[in-house]
Amino acid sequence: MRTLRTLTAALLAAGSLLTAAAPALADDPAPTATDGSPSPGSDGEAPAPTEAGTSFRTAALMLPGQRATADASTGDYLYWAVPLDQGQDATVRAKVKLPETARHGAATWRLDVYDGLRRRQACRYGMQARTVPADAASVELACTLRTVRAWAEPWSDDPLPGRYYLRLTTTEQPQEDLGLPVRAEVTADVKDAGGAHAVDGALAAPLVPGATAASGAEEQDQAGDEAADGASSSPSTDAASPAVPASAAAEPDGGWASGWWSDRWIWTAAGGVAAALAGIAGYRLTAGRGRPSRVPPGV
Repeated sequence: MRTLRTLTAALLAAGSLLTAAAPALADDPAPTATDGSPSPGSDGEAPAPTEAGTSFRTAALMLPGQRATADASTGDYLYWAVPLDQGQDATVRAKVKLPETARHGAATWRLDVYDGLRRRQACRYGMQARTVPADAASVELACTLRTVRAWAEPWSDDPLPGRYYLRLTTTEQPQEDLGLPVRAEVTADVKDAGGAHAVDGALAAPLVPGATAASGAEEQDQAGDEAADGASSSPSTDAASPAVPASAAAEPDGGWASGWWSDRWIWTAAGGVAAALAGIAGYRLTAGRGRPSRVPPGV
């Protein structure tokens, strides 16, 4: 029994060590503007965008937790891009302040989310489209995505780590209301889903344009060649500054997660230790104390 008590104490100590070491071993989560990271516009973080793109290629880059704004016209397609990493549950919200001038009828606004492969992602819940009357002052939309997975089959539409595109537009409205001024606000809030959604496997690179090492090297070489050509053709001008690779734009401040760690490792290790202790305890209970001392030798 003394051995069993010793092993039990060792199990508790091992569990404490594993719990304490988990935050250090885990990949740093992507900080947002609301979890202690610098506020938008401060040092160390790009400010929240104040305008939107008009296509996937010109989407305005934002970070989770930031509030992006844009002044636009009714009928415009507004695009933003936000990085989402594995194991994250994301909820995107949009609020459109409608013009105060008299409108000619109801309008339907819609918020769509696309992944890095430009596949439209389904919403688990949330009001993704809403029809508002002509006298409405604003409209609010929301979409909660499925948990981002580290890896998935090529044929599936599961969310994968990378850049996600938010598209806001009006799909139905009177022709007379096209061009009226509106103001849009978009946010993307993320939270950790935990190891229950972890999978075995990881992508070679996140679904971000130019995210592979080869494309990054090509961009740097091309930037260096352009700088050299510019210096040789016009020596009086300043040398061009190195271009920032596309993979460095709009990614989590802590970098993309490697995919090897999840809290399932803690439960696996704890389960192995508990199984070993159960085996030892069972052996002690069934083996007894051996040959009684009162029995003479040879009997």
